[in-house]
Order: sequence, then C-alpha cells, then structure tokens
Amino acid sequence: MRAEEAESHPEWGPFGVPLFDGPEAQALARVGVIDIGSNSVRMVIFDGAARSPAYFFNEKILCGLGIGFAETGRLNPEGKARALAALRRFARLAEAAEVSPLLAVATAAVRDAEDGPAFRDQVRAETGLEIRVIDGAEEARLSAQGVLLGWPGAEGLICDIGGSSMELAELMGGGAVGRRATSGLGPLKLMGMPGGKKGLRAHIKAEVARLVDGFGADLPESLFLVGGSWRAIARIDMERRGYPLKVLHEYRMTPKGILDTIKYIGKSDIDALRAQTGTSAERMRLVPHAAEVLKVLVRQLKPREIAVSSYGIREGLLYEQMSETLKARDPLIEAARHSEAQYARMPGFGRQLYRFVEPLFPRARENRKRLIRAACLLHDVSWRAHPDYRAEVCFDNATRANLGGMTHAERVFLGLALLHRYKGNRDGTGFDTSLLKLLPEAQVTEAETLGRAMRFGAMFAVANPSEHGTLTYRPNRRELILTLHTDAGRDLFGEVAQARFKALATAMGVEPLVEGATGAGADRR
Repeated sequence: MRAEEAESHPEWGPFGVPLFDGPEAQALARVGVIDIGSNSVRMVIFDGAARSPAYFFNEKILCGLGIGFAETGRLNPEGKARALAALRRFARLAEAAEVSPLLAVATAAVRDAEDGPAFRDQVRAETGLEIRVIDGAEEARLSAQGVLLGWPGAEGLICDIGGSSMELAELMGGGAVGRRATSGLGPLKLMGMPGGKKGLRAHIKAEVARLVDGFGADLPESLFLVGGSWRAIARIDMERRGYPLKVLHEYRMTPKGILDTIKYIGKSDIDALRAQTGTSAERMRLVPHAAEVLKVLVRQLKPREIAVSSYGIREGLLYEQMSETLKARDPLIEAARHSEAQYARMPGFGRQLYRFVEPLFPRARENRKRLIRAACLLHDVSWRAHPDYRAEVCFDNATRANLGGMTHAERVFLGLALLHRYKGNRDGTGFDTSLLKLLPEAQVTEAETLGRAMRFGAMFAVANPSEHGTLTYRPNRRELILTLHTDAGRDLFGEVAQARFKALATAMGVEPLVEGATGAGADRR
C-alpha cells in the first residue's frame, strides 16, 4: 500500500499509516551529525526512526576555536588541539555505532579563519572526516529546518546565535524557508571589539539595524531563538520568574520579560548566576555579550511572542534527510506511536482506546484531539514502573520527555491525563501543584476526565473496547451512557470496571447509565 493511499485507510482513521517502521524512516535510524562551531564541537547520533527523534548519543566539548579570532584572524591553538582530540574520538564512536550517514559541518570560525582550510585538511588526514564548511546563509537555512523539525508549519523569524556569528531566517509556513541574513554578532567576536561598552553597543545597534532592514517593514510576529547563549539566557529567565517546568524547548517569553531578565543579568554576579542555573563557565562568559545583542534585537524586531528552540543546525541536517511525507507528519503523534510500539503491553491498543474515549470530547478542536490521541498511544508505555510510582513516572515522562510539537501547557495537559490514567487523584504522587498555573482550570478538568476515561477503557477490555461497548456523553442531560453490545461486553463489565465507570461519571459531574446490561451492574435504563 502506498503512503498516500494508506493515509485515508479506514483502519488508521485520524492516525494515518505508521511510518516510523517503514524503510524510509528506518534508513534514518542512526544518523550522526558533527557540528564544529566557534565555541563548541558536538556529535549527536539521532535515533531518527520516529519523526521526533531521540538522542542516541550526545556529547559536547567547549573547545573555543573562535577565541581570540578578532585579534589574530586565526583559530585558537588550544582550541584546535582540543577539537582534533574530540574529532578523533567522535570518528571512532561513529564507526563503532555503525552510523550512516555521518555528516560533519563547520560554521563561522572555520569558514572565516585564515588557517581554516589547513585545519580541515588536518582533520581529514587524522580522522577521515570530510568537513563541509557552510556559509552564513546555509547556516541560517539549516537552523530554520531544525526549528521546523519541532514546529511543522511554523511561521516567523528564527535567530541562531553561535560563538562567532548570528543568523536570521524567515519561516514562511508550509515548511518553506525564505529570506536569510548573517552577521558577525557572535559573543566571541564581540569580545574583541574596540571602543569599550559604548563602541560595542553602537556596533551591535548598527548591525541589527542592517539585518532588520533586509527583511523589510513587514516583520513576523514570532521569534524563535536557537543557540546555546539564548538557551542560557532563557534558563536565567526561568529562574528569575520561578517558572515551574524546567524544559527549555518551546519555552515562551514576552519582549518585556526578556528585557527585564537582561537588566537582571546586568545587575547580577555572573558566578552566582552560573551556580543558580547550572550553566558552564565557558557558556556563562558569553552571556553578557549575547544579552546585549538580544536586547537590541527585541527592541528593533518588536516580536509579539518569543520561543526557545532546542533544535538547530544538527536537527536541520536530520530534517533534510527526511522525505516530504515524513516531514509532513506530526512529530508528537509519530514519537508516541514509536514509543507505544516499543514499550506498551498491547501495541496498537492506543488507536482502539482513542475511538472508545473520543465521544467524551465532542467539542474538542483538532489541536486538542491530537493530544488525546497522543495520550491514548502513551497510556501504557510506563507499565513496567513500580505500581506505587507509575502515575508519577507517567507524568514525568510526558512533561520532561524529548518530544517536539507541544507547548508547555500541552505537556502539562498530557502529563495530567497520563497521571490520572493510573491514579484517581494526585495525592502521594509528588505532583508539583505550581504546574497547574500553566493550564486554565477547564483544561485541568478535561485532562483529568481523559485520564479517568483511559483508565476505564483499558480496564474494560484489553483489546478493542468499542467492539463490546460504546460511550455516549449528553452534556445537556448530564448523562454518561455506556451501551454494551455483546455478551462478552456484559461479562467484561465486572465490579472493577463498574467502579471505574462510576468514578469517571462522578469526575464529569454526570449520571452514569448503562444500557444492555443484564446483571447487577451500574444504574440501568
């Protein structure tokens, strides 16, 4: 069956045909990327069979290749030695892990340095790695593709800051990358600027104005921040605000909030901030210069919303390997399906469970339905956890997992639903109640309802509950009706199933009614 035919196949319905186990996805099961930047050298090996990839291996060395470039025009000698040692190790690890393909890219430091070509030749001779040196426009494009990996169809402007450069790229919707621009506004380069603070600020202001002018008057409202220095600033923003969910990917900030945090950084002791946020000393030394750039950027771009992306060039290279069919898939649903296939007791039951509980959410929009689908797929993947901690593990897995395509509020919604899949209340789970402020009260109630509905559906039948019974929700009459269709369904609706059905109805504030029951079940018509 071709993918386009399977998309509308009735067996799969709104889930679409699974692609993670198909040949085009399996070809990406071990993609390796080596990113040689001005500040760090990193290798990532993606477990890329799912649309939302996991990190099979992830190691970074802060080599500082770009340190001192402004004065010498050459790569830092100590940084070169450290980078070569790291690259020799990475080449060996990639060989042992049977990585294919292995992609190595170098950015601003190597492309701009006088001795960049010689360094690339030395790397080839000592490791066999063929480095692709990319220009600023290509760096911007790949970073934009990395954002698309986590936000399919995203629209806005991405800003990727490295050690020696900063790039902008326009996301036009539908997976298209538009205008791009590059600059030397990397913190390592700015450290060598003449003229003191006044000269530095004048230079930053002029460069940002040049970049912004290149995009015209019609600037996007959304700004996506990519790069370690931006993430370090976002971590400080989290601490300043007392934000409860310590997940940087898709963390949202307001322009005013960012400007307040930049003031906070300027008044704070850098070592104290480093200890408070767990940021490395090498990274923290770049933060003050990066903060100066971000302040000017926010003032000139005037975005309505700002989001942090943990995905960038490396993920952009993986995204580039994907077929258009795979790119178009929802990263959350594909990752959830992949997890179900690997870890659930009954792979495939999530799709059946969704059909069973869907009638409880008649007014749910598509974005909410995708979270309900994801919850059903993930409802049992943590079953091996100790029963006393299963609800807590489910919540932590959902809220802190490496999953793309979710806002922080959606993470909490999904986590709550999975917590209540295993436990009727949150007592004794270690649940942090401050997380509830990320969700409107109505969505908290909806997540609890979903969890209890999954709890009932999974208990009622271990395979295809809709074959034996269907749920009907009548909000105007405040009724929840279970209609039993088969003798097997009537047998399955035993005492425990009855108790969970009543608990679901009680949580919804409706009357539980059962049609087709012949024994001493719940209230009957």
